[in-house]
Amino acid sequence: MKLISITEKDRETFNSFMASHPKGHILQSFEWGEVKETTGWQPLRFLVVENDDIKAGITILKRKIPFRGKSIFYAPRGPVADYEDHKTLDFLFREIKNVARKHGAIFLKLDPDIPAYRKDVTDYLKKRGFISADKGLNFEGVQPKFVFRLPLDKDEDEMLKSFHSKTRYNIRLAYRRGVKIRKNCAKQDLKVFYDILQETSERDKFLIRSYDYFETLWDKLVENNLARLFMAEYEGRPIAGSLAFIFGDKAWYIYGASSNKHRNVMPNYALQWEMIKWAKAQGCTMYDFRGVSGDLSPDNPLYGLYRFKKGFNGEFTEFIGEYDLPFDRVLYFLWERVIPFYRKTRRQMVNLKRKFF
Repeated sequence: MKLISITEKDRETFNSFMASHPKGHILQSFEWGEVKETTGWQPLRFLVVENDDIKAGITILKRKIPFRGKSIFYAPRGPVADYEDHKTLDFLFREIKNVARKHGAIFLKLDPDIPAYRKDVTDYLKKRGFISADKGLNFEGVQPKFVFRLPLDKDEDEMLKSFHSKTRYNIRLAYRRGVKIRKNCAKQDLKVFYDILQETSERDKFLIRSYDYFETLWDKLVENNLARLFMAEYEGRPIAGSLAFIFGDKAWYIYGASSNKHRNVMPNYALQWEMIKWAKAQGCTMYDFRGVSGDLSPDNPLYGLYRFKKGFNGEFTEFIGEYDLPFDRVLYFLWERVIPFYRKTRRQMVNLKRKFF
Protein backbone atom coordinates (compact mmCIF):
# COMPACT_ATOMS: atom_id res chain seq x y z
CA MET A 1 0.00 0.00 0.00
CA LYS A 2 1.00 3.59 -0.49
CA LEU A 3 -0.40 6.98 0.50
CA ILE A 4 -0.74 9.41 -2.40
CA SER A 5 -0.99 13.14 -1.81
CA ILE A 6 -3.70 14.61 -4.05
CA THR A 7 -3.27 17.84 -6.01
CA GLU A 8 -5.37 19.73 -8.55
CA LYS A 9 -4.42 17.38 -11.38
CA ASP A 10 -5.92 14.46 -9.42
CA ARG A 11 -9.24 16.23 -8.72
CA GLU A 12 -11.35 14.04 -11.01
CA THR A 13 -9.85 10.75 -9.78
CA PHE A 14 -10.23 11.83 -6.15
CA ASN A 15 -13.84 12.97 -6.52
CA SER A 16 -14.79 9.93 -8.56
CA PHE A 17 -13.72 7.59 -5.76
CA MET A 18 -15.19 9.73 -2.97
CA ALA A 19 -18.54 10.19 -4.72
CA SER A 20 -19.01 6.53 -5.68
CA HIS A 21 -18.03 5.01 -2.33
CA PRO A 22 -20.88 3.98 0.03
CA LYS A 23 -19.35 6.22 2.71
CA GLY A 24 -18.70 9.11 0.32
CA HIS A 25 -19.74 12.55 1.52
CA ILE A 26 -19.81 16.08 0.10
CA LEU A 27 -17.67 17.25 3.03
CA GLN A 28 -14.90 14.96 1.77
CA SER A 29 -15.03 16.31 -1.79
CA PHE A 30 -12.17 18.22 -3.40
CA GLU A 31 -14.39 21.29 -3.70
CA TRP A 32 -15.35 21.35 -0.02
CA GLY A 33 -11.68 21.65 0.81
CA GLU A 34 -11.57 24.68 -1.49
CA VAL A 35 -14.53 26.22 0.32
CA LYS A 36 -12.89 25.77 3.73
CA GLU A 37 -9.61 27.14 2.41
CA THR A 38 -11.29 30.56 2.27
CA THR A 39 -12.06 30.36 6.01
CA GLY A 40 -8.57 29.67 7.34
CA TRP A 41 -8.30 25.90 6.86
CA GLN A 42 -5.71 24.18 4.67
CA PRO A 43 -6.99 21.05 2.89
CA LEU A 44 -4.74 18.00 2.77
CA ARG A 45 -6.06 15.25 0.50
CA PHE A 46 -4.88 11.66 0.30
CA LEU A 47 -5.74 8.34 -1.32
CA VAL A 48 -4.62 4.91 -0.18
CA VAL A 49 -3.70 2.80 -3.21
CA GLU A 50 -2.78 -0.87 -3.45
CA ASN A 51 -1.86 -2.40 -6.81
CA ASP A 52 -3.50 0.54 -8.64
CA ASP A 53 -6.72 -0.08 -6.67
CA ILE A 54 -7.96 2.84 -4.55
CA LYS A 55 -8.79 1.51 -1.09
CA ALA A 56 -9.59 4.68 0.90
CA GLY A 57 -9.56 8.45 0.72
CA ILE A 58 -9.52 11.35 3.13
CA THR A 59 -9.68 15.14 3.12
CA ILE A 60 -8.02 16.53 6.24
CA LEU A 61 -8.58 20.17 7.13
CA LYS A 62 -5.60 21.69 8.92
CA ARG A 63 -5.84 24.80 11.07
CA LYS A 64 -3.03 26.59 12.87
CA ILE A 65 -3.57 27.21 16.59
CA PRO A 66 -1.98 29.66 19.07
CA PHE A 67 0.80 27.20 19.99
CA ARG A 68 3.99 27.90 18.08
CA GLY A 69 4.22 25.67 15.02
CA LYS A 70 1.18 23.64 16.06
CA SER A 71 -2.09 22.84 14.33
CA ILE A 72 -5.19 20.63 14.51
CA PHE A 73 -6.45 18.12 11.94
CA TYR A 74 -10.14 17.57 11.17
CA ALA A 75 -11.60 15.15 8.62
CA PRO A 76 -15.32 15.99 8.33
CA ARG A 77 -17.32 12.79 7.73
CA GLY A 78 -14.10 11.00 6.91
CA PRO A 79 -12.24 8.93 6.13
CA VAL A 80 -14.07 7.42 3.17
CA ALA A 81 -13.27 3.73 3.53
CA ASP A 82 -14.56 0.27 4.30
CA TYR A 83 -14.58 0.31 8.10
CA GLU A 84 -14.30 -3.46 8.21
CA ASP A 85 -11.01 -3.29 6.31
CA HIS A 86 -8.76 -2.80 9.32
CA LYS A 87 -5.62 -3.41 7.29
CA THR A 88 -6.29 -0.35 5.13
CA LEU A 89 -7.43 1.80 8.05
CA ASP A 90 -4.38 0.86 10.11
CA PHE A 91 -2.12 1.86 7.22
CA LEU A 92 -4.00 5.13 6.72
CA PHE A 93 -3.83 6.15 10.39
CA ARG A 94 -0.12 5.26 10.61
CA GLU A 95 0.56 7.45 7.59
CA ILE A 96 -1.55 10.28 9.01
CA LYS A 97 0.60 10.22 12.15
CA ASN A 98 3.64 10.79 9.93
CA VAL A 99 1.86 13.65 8.16
CA ALA A 100 0.85 15.09 11.55
CA ARG A 101 4.48 15.24 12.68
CA LYS A 102 5.39 17.29 9.62
CA HIS A 103 2.54 19.73 10.25
CA GLY A 104 2.75 19.91 14.03
CA ALA A 105 -0.78 18.56 14.46
CA ILE A 106 -1.67 17.79 18.08
CA PHE A 107 -4.69 15.62 17.19
CA LEU A 108 -6.96 14.37 14.41
CA LYS A 109 -10.73 14.71 14.78
CA LEU A 110 -13.12 12.38 12.93
CA ASP A 111 -16.92 12.24 12.81
CA PRO A 112 -17.46 9.53 10.18
CA ASP A 113 -20.70 8.61 8.44
CA ILE A 114 -21.14 5.57 10.68
CA PRO A 115 -24.39 4.85 12.58
CA ALA A 116 -24.20 4.53 16.36
CA TYR A 117 -25.16 0.86 16.38
CA ARG A 118 -21.81 -0.02 14.73
CA LYS A 119 -20.07 -0.89 18.00
CA ASP A 120 -17.46 -2.79 16.02
CA VAL A 121 -16.27 0.52 14.57
CA THR A 122 -16.18 2.38 17.89
CA ASP A 123 -14.35 -0.55 19.49
CA TYR A 124 -11.82 -0.50 16.65
CA LEU A 125 -11.23 3.25 16.98
CA LYS A 126 -10.74 3.03 20.74
CA LYS A 127 -8.25 0.19 20.35
CA ARG A 128 -6.28 2.38 17.93
CA GLY A 129 -6.05 5.22 20.46
CA PHE A 130 -9.06 7.33 19.53
CA ILE A 131 -10.99 9.09 22.30
CA SER A 132 -14.72 9.74 22.19
CA ALA A 133 -15.31 13.51 22.09
CA ASP A 134 -19.10 13.43 22.30
CA LYS A 135 -20.54 16.93 22.70
CA GLY A 136 -24.20 16.33 23.64
CA LEU A 137 -27.69 15.80 22.28
CA ASN A 138 -28.28 19.07 20.45
CA PHE A 139 -25.93 20.88 18.02
CA GLU A 140 -22.83 21.14 20.20
CA GLY A 141 -20.63 19.11 17.83
CA VAL A 142 -18.98 20.25 14.62
CA GLN A 143 -21.40 18.15 12.53
CA PRO A 144 -24.87 17.04 13.64
CA LYS A 145 -24.85 13.70 15.44
CA PHE A 146 -28.56 13.11 14.80
CA VAL A 147 -30.18 13.42 11.37
CA PHE A 148 -33.19 12.28 9.38
CA ARG A 149 -32.46 10.36 6.17
CA LEU A 150 -35.01 9.48 3.53
CA PRO A 151 -34.29 6.49 1.25
CA LEU A 152 -35.33 7.31 -2.32
CA ASP A 153 -36.20 3.76 -3.31
CA LYS A 154 -39.92 4.43 -3.87
CA ASP A 155 -41.64 6.30 -6.68
CA GLU A 156 -42.97 9.79 -6.00
CA ASP A 157 -46.53 8.70 -5.29
CA GLU A 158 -45.40 6.06 -2.82
CA MET A 159 -43.09 8.51 -1.07
CA LEU A 160 -45.82 11.12 -0.77
CA LYS A 161 -48.22 8.55 0.65
CA SER A 162 -45.61 7.54 3.25
CA PHE A 163 -45.40 11.08 4.66
CA HIS A 164 -47.35 12.03 7.76
CA SER A 165 -50.89 13.14 6.87
CA LYS A 166 -50.23 16.67 8.15
CA THR A 167 -47.10 16.92 6.02
CA ARG A 168 -48.99 15.80 2.90
CA TYR A 169 -51.72 18.31 3.72
CA ASN A 170 -49.23 21.19 4.07
CA ILE A 171 -47.47 20.30 0.80
CA ARG A 172 -50.77 20.38 -1.07
CA LEU A 173 -51.87 23.50 0.78
CA ALA A 174 -48.78 25.37 -0.40
CA TYR A 175 -49.55 24.58 -4.04
CA ARG A 176 -53.27 25.34 -3.65
CA ARG A 177 -52.50 28.76 -2.24
CA GLY A 178 -50.24 29.55 -5.18
CA VAL A 179 -46.72 28.90 -3.89
CA LYS A 180 -44.33 28.36 -6.79
CA ILE A 181 -40.88 26.81 -6.49
CA ARG A 182 -38.05 28.01 -8.73
CA LYS A 183 -35.57 25.18 -9.18
CA ASN A 184 -33.05 26.82 -11.52
CA CYS A 185 -31.98 29.90 -9.61
CA ALA A 186 -29.21 32.17 -10.87
CA LYS A 187 -26.48 33.78 -8.79
CA GLN A 188 -28.44 37.02 -8.49
CA ASP A 189 -31.00 35.06 -6.47
CA LEU A 190 -28.36 34.27 -3.86
CA LYS A 191 -28.55 37.76 -2.33
CA VAL A 192 -32.33 37.47 -2.06
CA PHE A 193 -31.93 34.11 -0.33
CA TYR A 194 -29.30 35.55 2.02
CA ASP A 195 -31.55 38.46 2.99
CA ILE A 196 -34.29 35.98 3.93
CA LEU A 197 -31.73 33.88 5.80
CA GLN A 198 -30.74 36.93 7.84
CA GLU A 199 -34.41 37.49 8.66
CA THR A 200 -34.67 33.85 9.74
CA SER A 201 -31.56 34.04 11.91
CA GLU A 202 -32.86 37.10 13.73
CA ARG A 203 -36.24 35.43 14.34
CA ASP A 204 -34.86 32.08 15.46
CA LYS A 205 -31.74 33.47 17.15
CA PHE A 206 -28.88 31.66 15.41
CA LEU A 207 -25.71 32.92 13.76
CA ILE A 208 -25.00 32.78 10.05
CA ARG A 209 -21.85 33.19 8.00
CA SER A 210 -21.07 36.24 5.88
CA TYR A 211 -22.48 36.72 2.40
CA ASP A 212 -18.96 36.22 1.00
CA TYR A 213 -19.04 32.66 2.33
CA PHE A 214 -22.28 31.94 0.46
CA GLU A 215 -20.77 33.38 -2.69
CA THR A 216 -17.92 30.90 -2.25
CA LEU A 217 -20.45 28.08 -1.87
CA TRP A 218 -22.00 29.19 -5.14
CA ASP A 219 -18.72 29.46 -7.03
CA LYS A 220 -17.24 26.18 -5.76
CA LEU A 221 -20.34 24.00 -5.44
CA VAL A 222 -23.31 25.33 -7.41
CA GLU A 223 -21.16 26.12 -10.44
CA ASN A 224 -19.77 22.57 -10.31
CA ASN A 225 -23.21 20.94 -10.02
CA LEU A 226 -22.61 20.01 -6.39
CA ALA A 227 -25.35 22.25 -4.98
CA ARG A 228 -28.56 23.95 -6.02
CA LEU A 229 -30.61 26.87 -4.72
CA PHE A 230 -34.40 26.57 -4.57
CA MET A 231 -36.65 29.59 -4.00
CA ALA A 232 -40.33 29.66 -3.03
CA GLU A 233 -42.42 32.55 -4.36
CA TYR A 234 -45.88 33.73 -3.37
CA GLU A 235 -47.78 36.40 -5.28
CA GLY A 236 -44.65 36.99 -7.33
CA ARG A 237 -42.34 37.59 -4.36
CA PRO A 238 -39.70 35.30 -2.82
CA ILE A 239 -40.70 34.20 0.69
CA ALA A 240 -38.44 31.21 1.38
CA GLY A 241 -35.44 29.36 0.04
CA SER A 242 -33.27 26.29 0.53
CA LEU A 243 -29.77 25.30 -0.46
CA ALA A 244 -29.12 21.62 -1.13
CA PHE A 245 -25.82 19.81 -1.70
CA ILE A 246 -25.40 16.76 -3.93
CA PHE A 247 -22.47 14.36 -4.31
CA GLY A 248 -22.63 10.97 -5.98
CA ASP A 249 -25.94 9.32 -5.11
CA LYS A 250 -26.62 11.42 -1.99
CA ALA A 251 -28.24 14.81 -1.40
CA TRP A 252 -28.32 16.99 1.71
CA TYR A 253 -30.62 19.80 2.82
CA ILE A 254 -28.12 22.29 4.23
CA TYR A 255 -29.59 25.79 4.60
CA GLY A 256 -33.21 26.86 4.86
CA ALA A 257 -34.69 30.35 5.14
CA SER A 258 -38.23 31.69 5.42
CA SER A 259 -39.62 35.20 5.62
CA ASN A 260 -41.74 36.35 8.55
CA LYS A 261 -44.48 37.08 6.02
CA HIS A 262 -46.80 34.47 4.50
CA ARG A 263 -45.57 31.60 6.64
CA ASN A 264 -49.18 30.37 6.65
CA VAL A 265 -48.88 29.28 3.00
CA MET A 266 -46.37 26.59 4.04
CA PRO A 267 -43.55 27.29 1.56
CA ASN A 268 -41.02 25.12 3.43
CA TYR A 269 -43.10 22.00 2.86
CA ALA A 270 -43.25 22.62 -0.88
CA LEU A 271 -39.51 23.36 -0.94
CA GLN A 272 -38.65 20.08 0.74
CA TRP A 273 -40.89 18.11 -1.61
CA GLU A 274 -39.33 19.72 -4.69
CA MET A 275 -35.81 19.06 -3.38
CA ILE A 276 -36.67 15.42 -2.69
CA LYS A 277 -38.05 15.01 -6.22
CA TRP A 278 -34.98 16.76 -7.65
CA ALA A 279 -32.62 14.46 -5.70
CA LYS A 280 -34.45 11.39 -6.97
CA ALA A 281 -34.38 12.69 -10.56
CA GLN A 282 -30.59 13.11 -10.22
CA GLY A 283 -30.26 9.42 -9.40
CA CYS A 284 -29.79 9.84 -5.66
CA THR A 285 -30.64 6.96 -3.36
CA MET A 286 -30.69 9.02 -0.16
CA TYR A 287 -31.90 12.49 0.86
CA ASP A 288 -30.49 13.79 4.14
CA PHE A 289 -32.53 16.36 6.09
CA ARG A 290 -29.45 17.00 8.25
CA GLY A 291 -29.50 17.85 11.91
CA VAL A 292 -32.12 17.41 14.59
CA SER A 293 -31.76 17.23 18.35
CA GLY A 294 -31.22 13.90 20.05
CA ASP A 295 -33.36 15.19 22.92
CA LEU A 296 -36.83 14.19 21.73
CA SER A 297 -38.69 15.78 24.61
CA PRO A 298 -41.61 17.95 23.36
CA ASP A 299 -40.50 20.77 25.66
CA ASN A 300 -37.11 20.96 23.94
CA PRO A 301 -37.01 24.25 21.94
CA LEU A 302 -35.63 22.23 19.00
CA TYR A 303 -38.50 19.75 19.01
CA GLY A 304 -40.36 21.68 16.28
CA LEU A 305 -37.46 21.09 13.89
CA TYR A 306 -37.56 17.36 14.71
CA ARG A 307 -41.33 17.21 14.16
CA PHE A 308 -41.09 19.03 10.81
CA LYS A 309 -38.43 16.66 9.44
CA LYS A 310 -40.04 13.57 10.97
CA GLY A 311 -43.18 14.32 8.96
CA PHE A 312 -41.35 13.31 5.76
CA ASN A 313 -40.93 9.77 7.10
CA GLY A 314 -37.15 9.72 7.05
CA GLU A 315 -35.09 7.38 9.19
CA PHE A 316 -33.92 8.91 12.48
CA THR A 317 -30.18 8.25 12.39
CA GLU A 318 -27.64 8.64 15.17
CA PHE A 319 -23.95 8.66 14.23
CA ILE A 320 -21.09 7.49 16.42
CA GLY A 321 -20.13 11.14 16.90
CA GLU A 322 -16.71 12.72 17.21
CA TYR A 323 -13.53 10.76 17.89
CA ASP A 324 -10.13 12.34 18.47
CA LEU A 325 -6.72 10.74 17.94
CA PRO A 326 -4.21 12.70 20.08
CA PHE A 327 -0.66 12.99 18.75
CA ASP A 328 0.53 15.17 21.64
CA ARG A 329 -1.49 14.26 24.74
CA VAL A 330 -0.31 17.21 26.87
CA LEU A 331 -1.22 19.83 24.27
CA TYR A 332 -4.43 17.94 23.44
CA PHE A 333 -5.46 18.10 27.11
CA LEU A 334 -4.71 21.82 27.21
CA TRP A 335 -6.67 22.42 24.00
CA GLU A 336 -9.71 20.36 25.04
CA ARG A 337 -9.94 21.06 28.77
CA VAL A 338 -7.81 23.86 30.16
CA ILE A 339 -8.25 26.52 27.45
CA PRO A 340 -12.08 26.12 27.17
CA PHE A 341 -12.33 26.28 30.99
CA TYR A 342 -10.18 29.42 31.04
CA ARG A 343 -12.29 31.09 28.35
CA LYS A 344 -15.54 30.18 30.13
CA THR A 345 -14.24 31.51 33.47
CA ARG A 346 -13.02 34.70 31.81
CA ARG A 347 -16.43 35.31 30.21
CA GLN A 348 -18.14 34.75 33.56
CA MET A 349 -15.83 37.25 35.27
CA VAL A 350 -16.46 39.85 32.55
CA ASN A 351 -20.23 39.35 32.92
CA LEU A 352 -19.96 39.76 36.70
CA LYS A 353 -18.03 43.01 36.29
CA ARG A 354 -20.66 44.30 33.90
CA LYS A 355 -23.38 43.36 36.37
CA PHE A 356 -21.88 44.91 39.50
CA PHE A 357 -19.73 47.77 38.22
